Parts: sequence; structure tokens; C-alpha cells
Amino acid sequence: KRKKSQQWYINFPAAVAKAMEFQQGEVVEWLIENKALLVLKRTQVPDSPLKKKRTNSPQ
Repeated sequence: KRKKSQQWYINFPAAVAKAMEFQQGEVVEWLIENKALLVLKRTQVPDSPLKKKRTNSPQ
């Protein structure tokens, strides 16, 4: 137990972590919308592997 604060750990399935490309130890923010909705927000979002790259094609 920490002296100044308590921490709780939340786990989610490995398939979700892989699909979201989470890294172990990644820092995230939790936003409490209401007592029924807890939102996880990433502070550093990796680039999408599906993002289109611009090419200089002749016109």
C-alpha cells in the first residue's frame, strides 16, 4: 500500500490489448462520465497501420 495514495489495477483481455496496440506500462487517463461509464483515454496514440500514405503520382 502506498503512503499517499491507493491504486487499483484494471485488467482487460489480451485480445483487446493487442487490437489496440497497447504497450505494457503505457500511461492512460481515466475519465469518469458518470457512475455507469468510465472512459479510458490514451495520452500517446500510435499511428494507424491502415493510414494511407501520400504518394507523388504523375498527373
